[in-house]
Amino acid sequence: MKRLVWAVWGLLFIGTSAVADYKLSLQTENFPPYNFSLNGSNYAKDRDIDGISVRIVREVFKRAKVNHKITLRFPWARIYKKALESEKYGVFSMVRSEEREPLFKWVGPLAPDEWVFFAREGSGIQLSSLEDAKNYVVGGYKGDALTEYLLEQGLEIKQAASDNLNARKLAAGKIDLWAANSFSGRFLATQENVKGIKQVLTFDKVDLYLGLNKSTPDEVVAKLQSAVDAMHKDGTIQKIINDYLGQ
Repeated sequence: MKRLVWAVWGLLFIGTSAVADYKLSLQTENFPPYNFSLNGSNYAKDRDIDGISVRIVREVFKRAKVNHKITLRFPWARIYKKALESEKYGVFSMVRSEEREPLFKWVGPLAPDEWVFFAREGSGIQLSSLEDAKNYVVGGYKGDALTEYLLEQGLEIKQAASDNLNARKLAAGKIDLWAANSFSGRFLATQENVKGIKQVLTFDKVDLYLGLNKSTPDEVVAKLQSAVDAMHKDGTIQKIINDYLGQ
């Protein structure tokens, strides 16, 4: 009996030690207001990065007592590939799609994500479905889950390397519709001093997650997920979202 008790305590100690000694390298991109560099550049580290998801992730790791560092890089395809292929790496903010589901270990949801079309005010464009959008020139962000979804639905998308370029293209009349996240689209339009655009259709609502390399120990993932669940329950996540959206 004593041997069994000591064996159980030994396993618990090993699990706790593994979590305490584990350090994750988390990568993100400029995707305001969820994650962005404070100086507007496409490279930043730790305290030079801000946003809804960034603040949530920091608090999650603090509560779970898991070591980490955050780096913001460009482009998305690069950091996605790094998390997919490299041990002790993760990437956020990411949609947990059916295709991605088996590729990562997931922590979340961190925050909601609403997919919409923006058009220029006065354009007269009215949409009631995705099918209607096929009649227009649509701009999207290359490699983004939103863009991939629209391509799968049969839409032709003019893909930009950076989503802020789509705000400029819409304002200049180079595209008729901008497929974007509702929050980030408005944020980017403000940054680019683009005015006179309106939301004409909401076509999906999803959640954003942290995706971890499949080699991440289950004990680490469980601790992080437990912290997320607690933050949803005590209202911390909603408060962070409200702080950025002025609600």
